[in-house]
Amino acid sequence: MTDPTRPDDGFPDDWTPEDHDDLLAAEYVLGVLTGDDWRAMHDRAQIDGGFAARVAGWEARLSGLNDSFPDMPAPDLLPQIEARLFPTVPARRRFAWPWLAGAAVAASVALAVLIWPQPPAPMSVQLVGDSAAFAARFDGSVLEFALDVGAAGQGRDYQLWAIGADGVPRSLGLLRGPVTQVAADLPAGITLAVSLEPEGGAPGLLPTGPVLATGVLPVVN
Repeated sequence: MTDPTRPDDGFPDDWTPEDHDDLLAAEYVLGVLTGDDWRAMHDRAQIDGGFAARVAGWEARLSGLNDSFPDMPAPDLLPQIEARLFPTVPARRRFAWPWLAGAAVAASVALAVLIWPQPPAPMSVQLVGDSAAFAARFDGSVLEFALDVGAAGQGRDYQLWAIGADGVPRSLGLLRGPVTQVAADLPAGITLAVSLEPEGGAPGLLPTGPVLATGVLPVVN
């Protein structure tokens, strides 16, 4: 989240302080703020009547959208989705080679492993909310997203967002079909979120529907 006293940091030049405060209130209500950022906005809402009114406006705007979703425990979908995205291929039956030939092949494989750099292992991320859960795998350039919660419904679409250090949601596209692949350059530690939007996606730059689930792309040490 950017410093509230500097509304031009990381935002379009034509944004006014009121636009900046409205975005901060939306982030606070959507739950994308964490730690000190969340506490700062919480404390501000207690003493700043104008900001408190913006928070109340966003709560009223979004509360009705959540009423249509029953409370359900978020299932642990990660094992099922990993099995779908990366199925185990049965090994083929082969004839035994002579011992010498087998040793030569093993030595060649070991040498290849030492010489050729190995690609980074895909990272798994699980997005969890009060009534839905999603999971994905990221190999450094492509985010592969699987849906096991059913279709979004008539006239609706799931939309994927990335939220960086500046706190501004940026759309990564719509999630349609059982598996969606998104080419993206995502740094470790970035927040991912899924919202329910009108068909075709949010009409503006920010999510307008309820945020169903959020998660953080893990940092690999």
